[in-house]
Amino acid sequence: MKVIGITGGIASGKSSAARHLARRGAHLIDADRLAHRAYEPGTRTYRALLSAFGAGVLGEDGRIDRPALAGKVFGRPESLRRLSGLVWPEIRRLAQARLSALRRSDPDGVVVLEAALLFEAGWDDLVDEVWVVTAGRETALRRAMARDGSDEAAVRQRIDAQLSDRERVRRAHVVIANHAGEERLRQRLDEEWRRVAPARRINAGPGPPRGRRAPGGRRSGGRGRTRARAALPGRTGPRRRAGSAGRKDSPAR
Repeated sequence: MKVIGITGGIASGKSSAARHLARRGAHLIDADRLAHRAYEPGTRTYRALLSAFGAGVLGEDGRIDRPALAGKVFGRPESLRRLSGLVWPEIRRLAQARLSALRRSDPDGVVVLEAALLFEAGWDDLVDEVWVVTAGRETALRRAMARDGSDEAAVRQRIDAQLSDRERVRRAHVVIANHAGEERLRQRLDEEWRRVAPARRINAGPGPPRGRRAPGGRRSGGRGRTRARAALPGRTGPRRRAGSAGRKDSPAR
């Protein structure tokens, strides 16, 4: 089974990318949906959040009010670390359980784990390849403002609080540039889908023209596959080449 981690910044198009791969036949695990499950009333994480942050994080229905919770930790590094320490391990546990089930039911399948915080939470060790979707700061800013109805200052603050695209790209196996519209995004994704799932036929025309090579030997828009040239931080030993046998040493959106 091949496991692909898809990540990217706010309004980069990572969710669109993950849904497209699901339509091609991949099993989709959405870390944000797993977070919702972790917050469910009666769960261990629910009780821990109440203990840590108080009843003020509850909505009228008795469920965790995620915006209220976010308001308690945004701009407060220690509180954010506390929240992450409570929620991230449970999301990881749920993801691992789903991956284990899929290995039994579809050992030759392809799984996409979509997670905005894939690197920050340390979940990249659950996947064989990391695909980073990029859109550029100003493009992401415009998209997020239009999508969420947020003002520019608020969106810029959210972007500044994230891991930078430069750091994500440095740690990626594949870079998917999403600056030229949905059709080009789908074409680029289909190029990589043909590589990781060659036996799964897709309805797609000829690939797009060969693109330029991105920093670090990655292609940001062409046919070539992008490969990391060194182990990710926190890993030891050399990577295997993309496509070789075996694994490569590689709560909110």
